[in-house]
Amino acid sequence: MRQFDVYANPSKHTREAYPYILDIQSDAISDIATRIVVPLGLKKDFKNEQLKKLTPTVEYEKQELLILIPQIASIPTKVLKKPIGSLSHLREEIISALDFAITGI
Repeated sequence: MRQFDVYANPSKHTREAYPYILDIQSDAISDIATRIVVPLGLKKDFKNEQLKKLTPTVEYEKQELLILIPQIASIPTKVLKKPIGSLSHLREEIISALDFAITGI
């Protein structure tokens, strides 16, 4: 598992609203049974949560999605199957959004 890998949402209950899960956990922390993740939500469904610094927009699989930093969570590593992509090219933007959520800067 690598930081910024994208996975299909394993939850049947939330998959429609959040089709993908983004792993944001550092590769240096791989020995624990959970991964720190944020959902990727369809932009059209989350207009009220769109804040450029906090919820960056990304196009993935021809869909506009928001990286929903405020919904950070952890999930068991075992429920994440094979990654289907990566957003590592957006590393700085994702880290900036996390920093903004924590420090407000």
